[in-house]
Formats: sequence, structure tokens, C-alpha cells
Amino acid sequence: MESSSTRSPLQERLYDIIFGFDSVAGRRFDLVLIVLILSSVLVVLLDSVSSIPLHYHRYFFWLEMLFTLFFTVEYLVRIYCSPKPREYILSFYGVIDFLSIVPVYLSFFFPAAQGMLLLRILRFFRILRVLRLMRYLSEANLLMRSLKASRRKILIFMVAICALTLIYGSLMYAVEGPENGFTSIPKSVYWAIVTITTVGYGDISPATPLGQALASLVMITGFAIISVPTGIVTAELANEMRKERSSLMCNHCERGGHDRNAKFCKHCGVELEDDTLVELS
Repeated sequence: MESSSTRSPLQERLYDIIFGFDSVAGRRFDLVLIVLILSSVLVVLLDSVSSIPLHYHRYFFWLEMLFTLFFTVEYLVRIYCSPKPREYILSFYGVIDFLSIVPVYLSFFFPAAQGMLLLRILRFFRILRVLRLMRYLSEANLLMRSLKASRRKILIFMVAICALTLIYGSLMYAVEGPENGFTSIPKSVYWAIVTITTVGYGDISPATPLGQALASLVMITGFAIISVPTGIVTAELANEMRKERSSLMCNHCERGGHDRNAKFCKHCGVELEDDTLVELS
């Protein structure tokens, strides 16, 4: 671990600008970074449109080179000024930073790596880091805690859905058979997933009355369960929002539910000081 005494003023200054958000320079850097990320993603999207004239694709190429050069320098500077370079490199955002630039260099030496250029779209995830460091930090943490608290319920729900789709797919394969397009159990499970999620591509559909009755049951099941994950996350989100509320009660009006950083009681307007607060049991 690199001690703060061995770090140069330049490293400290760069760290404050690139990793911080309290300073004016840090906020400006974050704003420029968001603009460049969105612009680079837009170039990737437009470059994939074949109907755009060829000479525009040349402009996209040089723009991509400029973006890649900037993000490469930024990645190296992050490593240079980070107090723990190894942790940054192996972190989620460090890996995203690396994957968003390396495909461009690989494509110069390995033509087969052209398909990896799509990894440049991962740059969009870098906006999450900027938003996470800015004013949206508490909201992001609240959402992440809600998702983490509901992960087991969602996992059980997903296992139940997988079991249902496997059962429905197997039944439809037995009822309809290859002559009606259900040529295998995996393809029948695919139909069950498409139907239970109410997408309904229509590429295969039951032809027999019994198959259509089973399809109706699958559709009803889809409507019944489509809101379950939303309800799980919403319940955990409400629980986390309650936890965000202070456990302190105003001693003047004897009412609670204040934010932790509240200056005044939201019920009676009295200034919340040490002598006007009591701990809720």
C-alpha cells in the first residue's frame, strides 16, 4: 500500500480531479467525461448503420481514435494517481475502463477481433460511476441495498419460473409434437418463455385445441407473475427508505420520522437540537 507521504502533489491533485467530485475541477472533469462517453457511444451506434454514406464512416473512425486515445490516457492516469492501483485495475469499473479501450488496439493486430469492437458500448457503464460519485450517491446506494436485500427472493422466483417454463414446454412438446413446430423440448421451452413473458413472437404456436388451452393457461400464468419481481424490489425499497429515516423524535411535538440531517422538525417547525431530540425506543 502506498502511503500518503510518498505520493507526490501531482498525484494528489490528479486524484482529486479524476476520482473526486467536491472540487470545481473534479465536477468539470466529470461533466466533460459524461459528454465524451455519450459521444463515443453515439459514434459506435451510428457506425453500425450501413445506410450512412461511406465518407461519414471515415469520420467515425477518426473520432473513435480520438476517443480511444483520451480514454487510454485517462485509464493510465487513474492507475498513476490511485492510492491502490491494483485494486482499481481489478475493480468492476477498472475492468470496464480496460475493456472499453483494448478492443480498438486488438483490431489493429488481429482482424478477427473486429467483433470485439462492440465492447466499446461498455463505456456507457462508466456514466454510472460518475453519477455514483455525484449527488446521486445516496440514491444509488439506496437502490443497491434494495436489490441486495431482495436477491434471495428474486432467485427463488427465477428458479420457480424456470421450473414452470420447463414443465409447460415439456407438456406442449407432448401435446403438439414436431408436426406443429414443437420439434424438441428446448424449442418448446423457448416458446413457453416467450409466451409466459407476454412477448409472443408468434414464430411457433399450438394448432390443437388441447395445445391452445395449455397456451391460454401459460398466458394467464404470465399475467399473474409478471409483477412479482417489481413487488419484491418495491417492498425492499420502501423498507430501505424507512431505514433512512431517523430514529429520533422531536421532544417538542413528540413526533418522529425525520431525516438524519434534518435541521427543523417537519411537523412543528422547531429547530432540531440536542435538547429537542429524544431517541425512539
